[in-house]
Amino acid sequence: MKKYVVLLGLLIVVLALEAQTDPQLGQYMYMQTSYNPAAAGEGDLMRVSGLHRMQFTGIKNAPMTTYFSFTSPFVIGKTKHAAGVRFLNDMYGLYSNQAFHIQYAYRHKIGKGYLSAGIDLGLVNVGFRNDSINLGQLSGATTEGNYFQETDPAIPRNTGGNSGDKGANGMAFDMGVGLYYAAPTWWASLSYSHLTRPTIQWSEQSEMTVVGTLYMAGGYNWQLHDKRWMLHPSAMIMTDFANWDVNLTMMAEVDNKYRFGAGYRIGGSVNLIVNIDIVSGLCLGYTYELPANRLAMESYGSHELFLAYGFDILKPKRTNKYKSIRYL
Repeated sequence: MKKYVVLLGLLIVVLALEAQTDPQLGQYMYMQTSYNPAAAGEGDLMRVSGLHRMQFTGIKNAPMTTYFSFTSPFVIGKTKHAAGVRFLNDMYGLYSNQAFHIQYAYRHKIGKGYLSAGIDLGLVNVGFRNDSINLGQLSGATTEGNYFQETDPAIPRNTGGNSGDKGANGMAFDMGVGLYYAAPTWWASLSYSHLTRPTIQWSEQSEMTVVGTLYMAGGYNWQLHDKRWMLHPSAMIMTDFANWDVNLTMMAEVDNKYRFGAGYRIGGSVNLIVNIDIVSGLCLGYTYELPANRLAMESYGSHELFLAYGFDILKPKRTNKYKSIRYL
């Protein structure tokens, strides 16, 4: 475990940082507004969604992520629109990331589905807990350790702070954009977060730039010969062009209510997913994710809980598959 603490300490010795702060999600197909504002209002549903992820349990300061979003479609004349808000609270290592965004999407019917263009506007607040740094002090040492000094200027502190500060934080404007197309049998998503590359200035010696992340995702609804069963293959690629994350998922659905399946994050992990409609419109999902690398020896895996409620406010008498929150 000590090697992970040392690694976290090494992350802060540079004066300026660039980081991909967007968390990885196993249930990305159910929480699409977390990375694409154009998915707001999909299927003419007003939707309240929440997700909590505990990653690499058993490792100190492992990532922990909470998402919440509310979106609603609306009509102006003969045109369709959607708006919403989303919140993020993310902790990883000695860093924290809170974000609040307002979302808007314009939806236009093309073929059997709708093409949406969306925008995300908000604020990100990135913090650093400098009181939790392992200074590597030797027995009997008082002011200096093997790794850092307590007053090392490379350790992020708010401007005007002192050695007694508990941390540093800063806020910056953020923007994202996206396109989304959904038809009865398939969907596709393309979005880019942190288009403005928000820069958090902690002090004259330390700052962090939140780099943009490109998301490409898609899925298909495959009806089997037995009408009780349907398969939902999907995939998502996210990248900041320095690191790539590829997630492949296969879900099976029975009786238009129960869903279960598995996913594989290339080079990273395997996961098992269960999802159920408790009552009409109310959906509960759980994912257990096991690292497929050396972290499997140090961690008990990752856990992800998803809860959402959706209902149709534009066409209450509608009976097709979009009425359920079961799948985007």
